[in-house]
Amino acid sequence: MLTPETLPDVQRALDDAGVDGWLLYDFRGLNPIGGEMMGLERMTTRRAFAFVPASGTPVALTHAIEQGPWQQWPAGWTKEIYSSWRSLESLLAKHVGGKRVAMEYSKGDAVPYLDRVPAGVIEMVRDAGAAVVSSGELVTRFYAAWNADHIASHQRAAEQIASIAREAMEVAGERARSTEPLAEHELMGWILDRFKQSGLTTDHGPNVSAGANAANPHYEPSSDAPRLIRAGDILLIDLWAREEQGGVYADQTWMASIGKPSAEALEIWNAVRDARDAAIDLVQARAKTTTPLRGADVDDAARQVIDSRGFGEYFTHRTGHSIDPRDLHGSGPHLDNLETRDDRLLVPGVAFSIEPGIYVAGKIGMRSEVNVYVLDGEAVVTPREYQKDLLIV
Repeated sequence: MLTPETLPDVQRALDDAGVDGWLLYDFRGLNPIGGEMMGLERMTTRRAFAFVPASGTPVALTHAIEQGPWQQWPAGWTKEIYSSWRSLESLLAKHVGGKRVAMEYSKGDAVPYLDRVPAGVIEMVRDAGAAVVSSGELVTRFYAAWNADHIASHQRAAEQIASIAREAMEVAGERARSTEPLAEHELMGWILDRFKQSGLTTDHGPNVSAGANAANPHYEPSSDAPRLIRAGDILLIDLWAREEQGGVYADQTWMASIGKPSAEALEIWNAVRDARDAAIDLVQARAKTTTPLRGADVDDAARQVIDSRGFGEYFTHRTGHSIDPRDLHGSGPHLDNLETRDDRLLVPGVAFSIEPGIYVAGKIGMRSEVNVYVLDGEAVVTPREYQKDLLIV
């Protein structure tokens, strides 16, 4: 949330970016970034704007019947009230006319997680005399960045998740060698029980995929279509959770073979692991030297490894997604130059997954996923002991 304490940093960033201000907007939760930065306490049913100038006092544009959500707006800042569309457009022209303003906008929808403001609103702001540019770097620094508490919460969740994943693989292997093998959805339930015992919570999942089911990156096991985990299977477990009291998500994918893996399985695993490690190496090297690095560059590095092994056509998604303090799939920079064109920089404070995968439909799927958060001069991988070899259980 924008506060008098954070305002000087925001205004310095605006000045550095060569823009006159940040124009925040929300309507009925369409732009959660704008709503959060304005400190709105509940969803608005009328259009809400706030202009944060590169110098001077922020001003909120609020509807006459909707003053309640603005209780956190600082008393020392300006708040103007409108009722009619004419008065709203007049206030916009007054405050942003002739100015270059940043909004949650991505040209050509290049980055959908950033492209939050409807085209009609962009047109209205332009008609008010403003030039609109993307707020992408502002969102990265002031909405998506982690603080020390976020890091500590994530680290705790990451270590618990890694332990649960390894144990789940062992359980699956033991049961596969017995007369009562587990079904995918049963192992999913086992993991959810362990989350609860560990004080973790998740929005859905996890993804437990055996055999050819792992070739579907968004597979969801179900008791309606039970699939037993048996000897000879490749098993993928993708699990994500956070601490129950407002923690930050950790998100990992682990791979195992139930018994001795085939040569093909090992070849695919090695390609996925090496692509993951190429991405990690690039991020850590650039962080150490403080050399600028785009999310798209990391995607290219991982993809090049898989392409070189002959599996490029089977790597069908981005290399990684933003993890911000609120959302598992966050609004910060993604590692993506395939699905989208994410040119945002991986600056200190941001965090993301690294998760290349190979998916041969109807046959086999593999992914390896770790998380990374960037500090000054360092990029930290979680969990501390991430998977180096295909587990054999």
